[in-house]
Amino acid sequence: MTHTPSPHARTDLDIASNSTAPVQAADASTPARGSLRTRAVGKTVALPDSQLTILDGISLDIAAGERVAIVGESGSGKTTLLSLLAGLDVPSRGEVWLDGTPIHAADEDARAALRAEAVGFVFQNFQLMPAMSALDNVALPLELRGKAGSEAARELLRKVGLGERLGHLPRQLSGGEQQRVAIARAFVARPRILFADEPTGNLDRKTGLAIEDLLFDMDSARNTTVVVVTHDERLAARCDRQLRLDAGRLLP
Repeated sequence: MTHTPSPHARTDLDIASNSTAPVQAADASTPARGSLRTRAVGKTVALPDSQLTILDGISLDIAAGERVAIVGESGSGKTTLLSLLAGLDVPSRGEVWLDGTPIHAADEDARAALRAEAVGFVFQNFQLMPAMSALDNVALPLELRGKAGSEAARELLRKVGLGERLGHLPRQLSGGEQQRVAIARAFVARPRILFADEPTGNLDRKTGLAIEDLLFDMDSARNTTVVVVTHDERLAARCDRQLRLDAGRLLP
């Protein structure tokens, strides 16, 4: 049982620009910025006559700058774990630190403000704004913060090979081109942590390989922490290590 969170749902950057109650910083003994940590995290959902356990007893550490793949069968809880790590959802029990900050008891406005400052997302279905050009899609995260985004967006689109597609709408782009736009958008605000949920899942093998190369090249230039949910063993093998879930539990 998984769900795909939207990077525009209750727009994080809108909330961040107006938030007056940021998450309180953790003390010196907690993880560094750019890192992730969970302790005994569980997630359950209520059914009409019972409770369904999606995740149970998840404890992990991901260091700043590390590349980690979350793998497992469909329904094992991969996307739910990603949502908890990114602060898009809250655990039923346990503790979560995002970018060195405890978020398990934070409200949505505070979590959204932290995401807007520290986190980028790439999703399987691209989630581009359909009525906006490639340039405007990439510039959007910066412009929602009140910053000029066009020049940074133009530079990134050139780097991902779309310098001649700046004015194209998503429907005028191929799947691979749309994912390039999505990757540029994810990196434009220079996040410390990038979450990618099945980033090659809708692409053919050749295009998927090109997107993998692009994702890791962009990461290498910025030393971003990367967490990838994937069924693709080839993509998982390119990460520093793998976290394997089975029926909601993290395997040794």
